[in-house]
Amino acid sequence: MHYRDTHESLKALYALAATQGGYFTAKQAATAGYDYPHLAYHLQARNFERASHGLYRLPTFPLAEHDDLIRLSLWSRDRQDEPQAAVSHVSALFLHQLSDVLPQRIHLTVPPSFRKRPPQGCTLHKAHLAAGDIEAREGFSVTTPLRALIDVATGPGVADEQLERAIQDALRRGLVRASVLKKAIAKALPAKRREHFAALIG
Repeated sequence: MHYRDTHESLKALYALAATQGGYFTAKQAATAGYDYPHLAYHLQARNFERASHGLYRLPTFPLAEHDDLIRLSLWSRDRQDEPQAAVSHVSALFLHQLSDVLPQRIHLTVPPSFRKRPPQGCTLHKAHLAAGDIEAREGFSVTTPLRALIDVATGPGVADEQLERAIQDALRRGLVRASVLKKAIAKALPAKRREHFAALIG
């Protein structure tokens, strides 16, 4: 590994951590120039904080608005250090401010091959998400309004009136196109529910 000078390493680490709510992984620290002895030194000196196994934080950064979602995204990283989870279902509706639903748990969608056990208060859904199903936020990903609506429509836990309000909000704000939503619902829902929501969309 090429070790950078102190100023360059710190600059690189700060630039990366700034996109992740102040957090960084051990692998990211090594890439910036902090191998384990340097990482341990800065932990002891309290320049860095240990957040969890293999995850650290620069204490000079204020907590981000969605600190919990950033941490969950980094928790979900694979062996290549790439986050695997996207905030989804009712949690995605909440982030998109669709309806007034208040999720009691954080819902994440992960690939079918994902094997980690979810932390307390977190529900995992396994599915393949296409690139067009995901939006990037600061430090984490969230499913698009369209994908969130379809996920909630095809799963339990949300009353029809809440879903109806979310659909109406998304259409009113131009977050989804009526024709695209109607086609997606026709493909995902059984006939009875399909007809109900198709009539709602108009």
